Amino acid sequence: MGSAAPLSASVLLLLLLLLRAEQPRGAELTFELPDNAKQCFHEEVEQGVKFSLDYQVITGGHYDVDCYVEDPQGNTIYRETKKQYDSFTYRAEVKGVYQFCFSNEFSTFSHKTVYFDFQVGDEPPILPDMGNRVTALTQRFRGAYWKELDKMADYTQPGGTPATEGPGRLAPS
Repeated sequence: MGSAAPLSASVLLLLLLLLRAEQPRGAELTFELPDNAKQCFHEEVEQGVKFSLDYQVITGGHYDVDCYVEDPQGNTIYRETKKQYDSFTYRAEVKGVYQFCFSNEFSTFSHKTVYFDFQVGDEPPILPDMGNRVTALTQRFRGAYWKELDKMADYTQPGGTPATEGPGRLAPS
């Protein structure tokens, strides 16, 4: 009975290590970006590993920033200017430190608050073969979606007038 406790603790530790190895890693952050400023972040990524960056300006000015991502060799792999929000996904071609920067250098008086979510690694599906599986929930959603589209097509026509009033439509009797 005394040997069962160390064995179960070892199994638990092994399971925790295996679960941690399967999880993607990432960071979420909300930060202040002053006017005329640039803020960069860095993340080590292995070759062939997917990473994604999602960001959104949540306060300040016209809710816009410039954003770019550079690979370890300094090549720009993503660049957008004056965006309120965007998403970028990339599979690393080389191992090394990738840099992503947010710039408010175009603004002379308006600081921004920026939120970002940077994820490294492929997130495993909840269920195996989930992308090819039709579940009761997806089937119900699809049915409800098409039903609502049919209702809109039946009751409106270009210009927003009820379809029963347009040419070629019979009024309900």
